[in-house]
Amino acid sequence: MSDIAQRSSATVTPTTRRLPVVGLGFLLPVALGALWELAVASGFAEGRLVPPPSRIAAEIWRLIALGDLQIHILATLVRVGLGFGFGVLAGTLLGAFTGYSPLARRLLDPSLQALRAIPSIAWVPLFILWFGIFETSKVILIAVGVFFPIYLGLSAAIQDTDRKLVEVGRAFRLTGPQLVVRVLLPAALPAYLVSLRSGLGLGWMFVVAAEFMGASEGLGFLLTDGQMMGKPTIIVAAILTFAVLGKITDGLLAALSRRLLRWQDVYRKEG
Repeated sequence: MSDIAQRSSATVTPTTRRLPVVGLGFLLPVALGALWELAVASGFAEGRLVPPPSRIAAEIWRLIALGDLQIHILATLVRVGLGFGFGVLAGTLLGAFTGYSPLARRLLDPSLQALRAIPSIAWVPLFILWFGIFETSKVILIAVGVFFPIYLGLSAAIQDTDRKLVEVGRAFRLTGPQLVVRVLLPAALPAYLVSLRSGLGLGWMFVVAAEFMGASEGLGFLLTDGQMMGKPTIIVAAILTFAVLGKITDGLLAALSRRLLRWQDVYRKEG
């Protein structure tokens, strides 16, 4: 009987231990929202410029009932998805190339680092002139934001690969591309996955600037629409939607990272 009890407790405890940890992340925003709701309800604050959660929830429900929020979310998700895909592809290829080849690094890296320092909003007028105000310019702007952290993270990670691993690959007479694919990229995988998450975060930030370029749909357009109409509830609703979508997509990428890095013997304390 004691063995059965120990086995059942061993199977239940890890699951029950994680449940409070998941809910713990909601504690701070819920507490802050409740305090602000109480402050507005008691007359301590006006709540006109910073509306309480009840008004924001009502605005979100109104947008959902009209079908507007779903349209804006879909438009933004498509733009971020396309921009992220193109940015990842370009950043991975150039990051691997400059990380492996000193000649390519000396030739390309100074120019790319200079371009990285350009603010995102500075690209907007140029992209409008080159690609117009339609989807192409928006996707390219997002791809630019995604590209740089992935390029920089992968290139640096390849350069920091343990020299012994490279020597083993050369001992097995691997060619340059084989060495990159079979040795350098797997060794750089942890840093590369972190750079993917950084690039995704910048993609969500760049989509706001992209949707300021004459968009008629998207959460960035919803932000502008709320500003033009003087409705802070719409602005905050769009910001919260950005936060939720960004957190969900980052969580999916983090889950994929943990799955791909199960082979690592690292310290990761579960609280």
